[in-house]
Amino acid sequence: MSIGRIFTRILPVTLLSLPLTGCSGGPSGSRVLTAEGPLHLEEHLDAATVGGSEVPAEAIEPIVWDFGEPQPEWKTFEHFNPAIPALMLEHTDEALRVRFDERHADPRASRLHGDIYVDLPDLARDEWSHVLVRARTSGDIRTIGIGFNLNDPASAVDPDLGPGKFYGDQTPLVTDGTVQTYSLRADRHQSAGEWEGPWRQLIFFMDVGEPSSIDILSVTLIPKATVYADAPAGVREVVLGNRYRRAIYTHTPGRLEYQARVPDGGRLDVGLGLLRKDISVTFRISATTQAGERETLLEQNIVNPSGWQQRSVDLADYTGREITLALETEAERAGSVAFWGAPTVSGARTVARKPNVIFYVIDGGAADFMSVYGYNRRTTPNIERLAAEGAVFEWAYSNSSWTRPSTASFMTSLQNSVMGDFLNWNDPVPEEAVTMAEHMHRAAYHTAVFTANPNAGTLSNLQRGVDLFREDWEDFSYLGGNNHRESSLFLHEGFWEWREAYPAQPYWAHFQTTDVHEDFPAVSPFAGRFVGPAEREQWREWNERLDEVDNHGIYSEAWDSTGISRTAFFSLHQGLYDETMAHNDYQIGRLVERLKAEGEWENTLLIIGGDHSTRAAMDDMVVLLDSLPPRWGHPMFRPTISRVPLIFVWPGHIQGGQRFDQAVSMIDVLPTLLDLVGLPPAEVAQGQSLAPLLRGEQGWDPRPVILDEFEVDRETGELRGVIEVVDGQWGASLEINPRPPDELEDWQRPRPARLLLYDLWNDPFCVTSVHEERPDLVEKYTEFLEAQWAAHQSLAQLFTGSAEGTALTPEQLQTLRTLGYIR
Repeated sequence: MSIGRIFTRILPVTLLSLPLTGCSGGPSGSRVLTAEGPLHLEEHLDAATVGGSEVPAEAIEPIVWDFGEPQPEWKTFEHFNPAIPALMLEHTDEALRVRFDERHADPRASRLHGDIYVDLPDLARDEWSHVLVRARTSGDIRTIGIGFNLNDPASAVDPDLGPGKFYGDQTPLVTDGTVQTYSLRADRHQSAGEWEGPWRQLIFFMDVGEPSSIDILSVTLIPKATVYADAPAGVREVVLGNRYRRAIYTHTPGRLEYQARVPDGGRLDVGLGLLRKDISVTFRISATTQAGERETLLEQNIVNPSGWQQRSVDLADYTGREITLALETEAERAGSVAFWGAPTVSGARTVARKPNVIFYVIDGGAADFMSVYGYNRRTTPNIERLAAEGAVFEWAYSNSSWTRPSTASFMTSLQNSVMGDFLNWNDPVPEEAVTMAEHMHRAAYHTAVFTANPNAGTLSNLQRGVDLFREDWEDFSYLGGNNHRESSLFLHEGFWEWREAYPAQPYWAHFQTTDVHEDFPAVSPFAGRFVGPAEREQWREWNERLDEVDNHGIYSEAWDSTGISRTAFFSLHQGLYDETMAHNDYQIGRLVERLKAEGEWENTLLIIGGDHSTRAAMDDMVVLLDSLPPRWGHPMFRPTISRVPLIFVWPGHIQGGQRFDQAVSMIDVLPTLLDLVGLPPAEVAQGQSLAPLLRGEQGWDPRPVILDEFEVDRETGELRGVIEVVDGQWGASLEINPRPPDELEDWQRPRPARLLLYDLWNDPFCVTSVHEERPDLVEKYTEFLEAQWAAHQSLAQLFTGSAEGTALTPEQLQTLRTLGYIR
């Protein structure tokens, strides 16, 4: 066993963090803070006086097993069934290889099964947060999970319980041969019995569908206090109970003092949190006047909390006065870590000088299937009414074909290739790329994100600059699985909870709902609106039959073998999609109604957009055309992949009823938002502001829309992908570093030419490339896109990708599967 520090960016999800933004400042009174808008105390830690808060001298170190060297202490079990042999362990140059064959079949289930374990030096489990596993697998290894402490001899226990006394997290695995890091909670278990005594063994159990192997490169045990041992006090993004807060951490006993001038009707809103539930901490907030009069405003003892404890402190008695605001913590155990989550001083609830902003992204929202864009089914009546109050862009494109690269791009106004492309399922946005949330937070906005897709959240490092970040996909499990079709309902409820806790304005809120992301059927009363019960049952029966045979992409052989009509299947599929769109539209209508009732609508800028169109990964809706496009034809600018809604509504500031037919991009949203609300433009942005169009100003020049999507070739390290342009009548798609034909999968086909060219006016679904008929345009757009690609590579040098991958949690992996991103 080797012990040492892990890489600082590979952090457990419940301790996800950013670098320290400030530490103790000068003497008390060196700077008086004012709260003309929301005052984020965590942003002014450099102005605070920090007292106490000493880092414990003997911090617990991570425990690391690096299988680049043999680790003989890792063992396998004799199976409870003597007919099943123990797993086969092999030490390669870089990994512990665990092999399964037919002999490991479990007679009670259609799977292979096995366990490995390692002895531990009697650890106190409450001190440990996560088990990180770096592994690579291919084949049908379905899950890996952890257990704790060996059971009594098998003769004395029910064999169904397996070798462990307690079992914890388990996670699906990515089986494409890439190295991934998986995060499994060490501080919870799912067994019926109560935990007693020390942690003596760590067990890994694996379920496998067919003979396969898994290479385990490293295993790391993360102490809860590791990421807080670098400074007495600092600022981190901290998650408790699945709620991320931008928080100040201190070590007990600790004291923070701020000199602040209290605004009219002042209040302090803050979440209180603990790193360890088993330690009692007292939180205290006090105010001291310049005359030396001290008043304790809050004193709260917290032990065994369930997430954040939200508190509000009334400062109205100190309106207009300068006070010393003290935040203190005490505990019997010195050095305990305590959190002050999003501590914010604000004034009376009055109309802010700047507008509130709601950026509402319908994940998988297809403009083609929204009645506000002329679709023949009434799927979006509420958005139609909103459009009459604002401006609609008829041809808005996402920057990529799926959520991860697209969301990262419109949140930063940077193309996918500029930020470092796509390598694994846990590639974050580089910290050098300033996100929309960070821009708004720096401008004294309250900031919050409500998402049902981890690709739009922590997997992409997009929790930065966010006062409250809710990834509510985990909360839907009690509804019978990840019920994404109701995500808008629960995300809106979370928004109003946040507004109650932090009522000051202005605020910026980002929604990313997954109602339309293929979790069919829609909820009542929308189920049945376009597909009757008998038709829905027919679709379900077809879907199950197709799944038994093969995946049912448009080119699958399953259609012929089952005799199921592609057109009939996807016609019903489209109706089911339309019903979920109608549900999301209804919830948007309810959200706006309440904004009006709360008196916030007149000062709110609402932006409705999308991250990609429907069925982006397989593009199945083109099956409804008379003929299928060639298998190699899949330009991202095909409308069923990337045409998305883009609508701006701001009462009294954006004229209603406007519709623009210029091609624009979701990458234009960030520059437009900063322009509209009067904030400085981003230092680096590839999009352009649409505000001149929205304001009716002259001189706005359209530019071609660029889309790009890349991945790293794992053998050569070079980027492979496509860069595309929409330029008036023409769409061109240029392949960069194309793979040789013999390296393509069975379902892939080589392109007939490096650049494909489409006449978007006469062939809007991009069925037939006209590159042979128009060599002049091929030359023009090849030269243009190669120059764009070179510019992207040059710009990428500003973004070093210093943020290494985060770990994938079981819930995130399951959600990625549910949403169809991985299999």
